[in-house]
Amino acid sequence: MKFIDEANIYVKAGNGGSGNVSFRREKYIPMGGPDGGDGGDGGSVYVIGSENLNTLSDFRHTRRFVAKNGKRGQGKNCTGAKGEDIVITVPLGTVITTQEYGELIADVTDIHSEPLLIARGGFHGLGNTRYKSSTNRAPRQSSPGSAGEQFDLKLELKVIADVGLLGMPNAGKSTFIRSVSAARPRVADYPFTTLHPNLGVVSVAPHRSFVIADIPGLIEGAADGVGLGIQFLKHLQRTRLLLHIIDVLPPESDESAVESARKILHELNRYDESLYQKPRWLVLNKLDLLVEEGQAEVCDAIVDGLEWSGPVYRISALNREGVEPLCHDIMKFLEADESI
Repeated sequence: MKFIDEANIYVKAGNGGSGNVSFRREKYIPMGGPDGGDGGDGGSVYVIGSENLNTLSDFRHTRRFVAKNGKRGQGKNCTGAKGEDIVITVPLGTVITTQEYGELIADVTDIHSEPLLIARGGFHGLGNTRYKSSTNRAPRQSSPGSAGEQFDLKLELKVIADVGLLGMPNAGKSTFIRSVSAARPRVADYPFTTLHPNLGVVSVAPHRSFVIADIPGLIEGAADGVGLGIQFLKHLQRTRLLLHIIDVLPPESDESAVESARKILHELNRYDESLYQKPRWLVLNKLDLLVEEGQAEVCDAIVDGLEWSGPVYRISALNREGVEPLCHDIMKFLEADESI
């Protein structure tokens, strides 16, 4: 299934049904009086989140959602039927805004919540029974139902994960998520192997787990739309911790690991300062490419070059070296964060 994280749709709630003008006509009951019923309310449009969906691909072809109109009122004080509601199912993490002004309509993050109203149906019209009085015993007026709300909406999926992976293309992010979870993103020896976000569940003990998100790698100019990662940086906005994966031995033709890391942080800050301020740990990957005697020297040079004072982890995602302690520390950090 193709991963799609943006979609535009049109929603239209149903119009309210008109009220009816009617008079009671029965044998032996002269001047029965007005008995026109009210119309029915128009159907509304709701949205609800589902954990069984992870893409907005269902909205590639189905883009119009129109609820039913309310029925017209009938005689004998019969109220018209209410229009049928529409419930749209979207993945958890979907943000719904208006296309014209970008106004937030709904942020679907809770699977257990009630359906969220995004377009209210029109109010029913009143029948002539509503207009009778001591001075107007035979009213011949009724009111039409009001129009239902209609919007052009933008759906934007921001995946819900506890931890996000950040780094240059080919830094080993996909290898890392494969080593700690059951996720199986494609891995190859060339950049931009990852073309869309991947989610994995990391279990460190019974009933203790967290969700990790891998996005395509970033390059210089990403904040201006260069490369692929900028399209998916929004998926890291809901995370609580970022792991900055650094290749300790980048290809000879490329810049140094320190220069690459600085460019990543620069692009992150340009894209969203709040994302830049998130807790971030440094993960030095691909230690298996270094001789054991030189590992400390290379890692220390990267840490000193970045003037890094936060947590640092040295791992080999391919050989799972240092991976288990990192996962346990992540779990402790997330549990402590929840208790605050």
